[in-house]
Amino acid sequence: MMPIRAVWALLLMALGCRGEPVRAPEPSDIQRLVDSLAPLVEQAVGLPFKEPPVSGLRSREDVRAYVIAKLNQELPPEKLERVETAYRLFGLVPDTLELGPLITDLLSQQVVGFFDPDSAMLFVVEGSDPLQVQLVVAHELVHALQGQYMPLASLLKSRGDNDWSTALQSMLEGQANFASLGLLAGEETVRTPAFWDEVRRLSQTAESSLPPGLPLILKEWLLFPYLGGGEWMRWWETSPLADSVPYGPRMPISTEQILHPSRYERGDVPLPVVFTDSTSAVAYEDNLGELEIRILLASLTGQDLLESALPLGWGGDRYRLYQDPAGPALVWYSAWDTPRAAQRFQSSVTDPLARTARPGYLSRVDAVSLDGRSGVRVVIAPEAWSAWSDLPAAEMSPD
Repeated sequence: MMPIRAVWALLLMALGCRGEPVRAPEPSDIQRLVDSLAPLVEQAVGLPFKEPPVSGLRSREDVRAYVIAKLNQELPPEKLERVETAYRLFGLVPDTLELGPLITDLLSQQVVGFFDPDSAMLFVVEGSDPLQVQLVVAHELVHALQGQYMPLASLLKSRGDNDWSTALQSMLEGQANFASLGLLAGEETVRTPAFWDEVRRLSQTAESSLPPGLPLILKEWLLFPYLGGGEWMRWWETSPLADSVPYGPRMPISTEQILHPSRYERGDVPLPVVFTDSTSAVAYEDNLGELEIRILLASLTGQDLLESALPLGWGGDRYRLYQDPAGPALVWYSAWDTPRAAQRFQSSVTDPLARTARPGYLSRVDAVSLDGRSGVRVVIAPEAWSAWSDLPAAEMSPD
């Protein structure tokens, strides 16, 4: 689901369309469009459909119910509340923002079509703009094709590795974006950096349709898999790997690999940071990864855009949210490629975290050694937290 309809509409009007046009879509219209676009999608991706793709129409109310069901499946209310608490402590979302209703509204209002991996069906929303429908169907057909070569339903289930999940989503959406836009703009056009610069510029224009004051973390959650993933696929399709697909063992496993394809190319994998303390008081545990660390650094300094930059030198990270009578507490360990990278990160977050600490809370940023690897520990917790004198420890996993 891509919540930047304005971007697609602008691109469609500028580039023209292929496939049979759709007017006042009926189920038979959608299926004819699917049948006309499927061979083009096969050619763009380089794989044949094992089974003919099947489509259908859904009402806006059906889509909202589907989004709510999927959100509750992936992020049950209790888990969502804990994720929300962790991101509030990081300073990534304000205390007044409730993620569940906002995410539901954003996705259900903006989506034009979607592929459901559980039923293996492609759906278009009734009443959608016919011009947008053609690009959306091409995009979702790529997902339908992916679903015939990968177990999408199981891959997309939460596994406690946020960064890995974002990398996977970026590959899936990036390939769908690259292939579907290539059908409209031409394969050679989408292989150029200038094309993706223009898509990014148009996406910033389209952000005006999003709710005002939307935190940067939510904007990037919505946009990065499509734009960052699309640029990663542009790299893939112009690399020696272009005669293959990034599935199975070739899937990217970190946002660092998406942001910096050279890291993927040389096999730079995340370092496994693990906590060694008891889990009795742990409410939630996960990681950020390079993308969300970049978002954090931008948010702490009041920036509203992520600027392209050299790799941070991120190696791996892990955080835990702890329950305590004094209030929730956050402990976050990150490993870095070099002492200089660790020092640069420590310097970047120490003062901003202190300035943004909520009343009754303290932040503490320390240089640590993680089995000889340069690391940084961040603690954001109530002044009265019972564990200040014996902070949770972490190490590098031997696995």
